[in-house]
Amino acid sequence: MARKIRAGIIGPGNIGSDLMIKLLRSEVIELVAMFGVDLDSRGMVMARENNLQTFDNGVDGVYDISEDQRLEILFDATSAYAHEYNNQVAQELGIRMIDLTPAAIGPFTSPSINLTEHIDEPNVNMITCGGQATTPIIHAVNSVADVEYAEIVATISSKSAGPGTRANIDEFTETTSKAIVEVGGADKGKALIILNPADPPILMRDTIYCQINGEFDNDAVQQSIEEKVKEIQSYVPGYRLRSKPVIQDQIVTVFVEVEGAGDYLPIYAGNLDIMTASAVGVAEVIAKDMQSQFQEVS
Repeated sequence: MARKIRAGIIGPGNIGSDLMIKLLRSEVIELVAMFGVDLDSRGMVMARENNLQTFDNGVDGVYDISEDQRLEILFDATSAYAHEYNNQVAQELGIRMIDLTPAAIGPFTSPSINLTEHIDEPNVNMITCGGQATTPIIHAVNSVADVEYAEIVATISSKSAGPGTRANIDEFTETTSKAIVEVGGADKGKALIILNPADPPILMRDTIYCQINGEFDNDAVQQSIEEKVKEIQSYVPGYRLRSKPVIQDQIVTVFVEVEGAGDYLPIYAGNLDIMTASAVGVAEVIAKDMQSQFQEVS
């Protein structure tokens, strides 16, 4: 049996900590290290409790890892600003990068749309929480109809929007809007995000509008959306339609809701959970491909 692929996480915040718990259950990835700046932070303490190496000099800690523990995959759960340098270090050392920030240095990747297209890329970008929740639906509609314009409104609990999320609001809208076109397939796209202060906190909810050009089959659109939802649920069980898609004239409107798995974060933080679950889904496929290459060499 091929050995597990060694990995590390940069950023021990909410996303990094939730990602850690998910990766510790992986059958193909061995989580080795957590990189941050404060050894006493909650995420770093939890990492040590799970027998991970911790480093307080950020991604530069990669240079301090012994050769027999050399990393093969890095997950970046920091910020778009920090990712540029983090990626430089990863590429210098030949480490594959899974980017959970909106930096978008590598190609946009969604497990249910285009994972196999980018399996050999040195850096893949997980878009944004709104992008992971909505571009698959737009892609599903566009596969059976011509989507000339798509708009998404992502509404998340303000309690699930930490400092990193708030610092990346502009990047969120820009990156998600771009992904609506490049991944979803719409001719034009727009993204909005709303931080809802309601207490008790609401679950993540996304509204997706698709404007169709020309004639299309209503039943085919409905079926394509339902099939895509089932596919997403294979790696994000809390993903679901809030109601049946509404088709009126040339507009298809879809309402989705994402409930978190509750691994590290509250279940209302589905916006973060869909990012970490998607990242694990992508990384495990990449890891299996790496394992197969090892077997071919041996």
